[in-house]
Amino acid sequence: MCGIAGILGNGDISDTKSMVSAMIHRGPDGSGFFQEDVKQGIGAIAFGHARLSIIDLINSNQPIGSDHGSTLLFNGEIYNYISIKEKLRDYPYRTNGDGESILALHRKYISDFRKESSDQSVNPALKHVEWIRHLDGMWSFAIWDGKANELILCRDSMGIKPIVRTILSDGTLLFASEVKAFHTHPDFTAVPDIQALSVRLAYEYPLDQTTLFANVTSLGPGTVETWSLDDKGRAILTGVANYECPIVEPTKSWDPKTQAKVLLQSLKDGVESRLMGDVPVGVVLSGGLDSGLIASIANDLAEFKSIDRPSAWTVADSEENVDLNAARLVAEHHDLDHKISIQDEDTMWKGLPKFSWHGEDLDITVIFWQSVFEMMNGQATVALCGQGADEIHAGYSRYRNLSGHSRIIRDRLELAGNVTIDPLNRGLGKAWSKESIDPEKNLIDIPSALEFEQTRGQLSNFQLRLGDRHSMACGIEARVPFLSANHRDIANKLPISYRINSNNEKMALRYAAELTKLPLEIVHRPKLPAGTATSPSLVSGIINELTPHVSQWVDQYGVLTKQLKNQPDMAIGLRLFHAIHFTDASNVLRRGDLLSLLEDVSDWSALC
Repeated sequence: MCGIAGILGNGDISDTKSMVSAMIHRGPDGSGFFQEDVKQGIGAIAFGHARLSIIDLINSNQPIGSDHGSTLLFNGEIYNYISIKEKLRDYPYRTNGDGESILALHRKYISDFRKESSDQSVNPALKHVEWIRHLDGMWSFAIWDGKANELILCRDSMGIKPIVRTILSDGTLLFASEVKAFHTHPDFTAVPDIQALSVRLAYEYPLDQTTLFANVTSLGPGTVETWSLDDKGRAILTGVANYECPIVEPTKSWDPKTQAKVLLQSLKDGVESRLMGDVPVGVVLSGGLDSGLIASIANDLAEFKSIDRPSAWTVADSEENVDLNAARLVAEHHDLDHKISIQDEDTMWKGLPKFSWHGEDLDITVIFWQSVFEMMNGQATVALCGQGADEIHAGYSRYRNLSGHSRIIRDRLELAGNVTIDPLNRGLGKAWSKESIDPEKNLIDIPSALEFEQTRGQLSNFQLRLGDRHSMACGIEARVPFLSANHRDIANKLPISYRINSNNEKMALRYAAELTKLPLEIVHRPKLPAGTATSPSLVSGIINELTPHVSQWVDQYGVLTKQLKNQPDMAIGLRLFHAIHFTDASNVLRRGDLLSLLEDVSDWSALC
């Protein structure tokens, strides 16, 4: 786990070092750099890496070179790296880590491809699809193939690990784990993306590859890109391909008497692989079904494997909080070492600037993510989380009334003037996917809604972004067992009737949970909204206190004003986003008390 940054074009190692310095929180255990000239001195490739050591603690420093002229820059974990190394024994491994399994696969398949294909018209990204599909894990990586003068960028199939990119005015490509790394480059200027913000306010999460920063896009989940330099040293996207995309295909029948065990085993396998590492592992325990199930399985596996049992970590806004009481029940039932922190009344006032800085988004209601990882810092380096369960098992109440949910989104889009996306900015490698942003076309029925949220927004752009940014802000790696390949594939085939009905949700998962030691009170506990369940008094308190100021702020935001008047929490979030990311923008957090920061902002109209 780490922070990665790179430059292709007009840049040098000093620029890359500056980019990495802005993400040192992601990798406090060391840094490494690589640079190579391209095309007889026309342009260069430069990599930078900030390391969080989890596997092979002494070695496995990056970037990692190879004997076939390629260099790897990698963020994430490859859970099947041992089996890959056993199959590719002829590769001259230099470390005992997981990253080199990527290089070993690259060497084997690229060598075979070069022998078998001479067709230069083929999309260059397609030649990487087959070998990438052998990887099981979460990742964003870059490979510089010096022999082919080709840069490969890739993101895992669910978008668990981030990679963002931008093209400067001179054609130079910058890429990194977080947008804040770009602030260090003298030719980058942070500008808000009004279309992306309008859609984010409508859906309550960003869509597609947008980042809320103009001209900054994410690499799409399950996507591989190839880049090269033209004869003027400008970065050119030469190929892009999807190597995997989740498909929701519900079957007509499912027998809990036989299939609940299969579903549970797939989750157990996912948890077991995510216990991998040479550092302490903890569990983020919210008190709900998902995190409770992860804690129960992880505890049993640790006992069976005779490894250290993971501690559990919970934050809440009071000792009487219902989520905290449920988390206590889980911890006591399993005799877990349970760490508890009660957020004080100033948590949001003190913590929201940092929350916005690291999160690079608008939401203010889920600050508990920051609190729980701050509590874990120094005591655990890996955190198992329950994210992803709601998106594959239909855990949200909105799935019961998709037409009503669509109307809310449609009304918000109309307040922004019926946002339309330029077709030239849609498609692979672009900010927007090919499909429409119209909710009526994306939320036709529950299967389409689940697939939409797994591939275009809620999962990668909200839930997984929260887990990544706020865990890495504290030098902790968040892992998500529910998104293990086998479990999500099985879950995506479950009949809708075993996922949600008028009275309950995640029924198949509950049948599976009944086969564990998890208390039945937790197995059948209804889902509560995360932020308002964990910190209801803190969330409502700050919204109530700042709402009088909202009426003074919202008129400054042009086409977004009408949307913001109907969403005071988002109005506060956008104002904070404005204050932190666009006012005196730099690669460090802007200091000051919250209200002063919110009042002292740059001219929004000048930014746009």
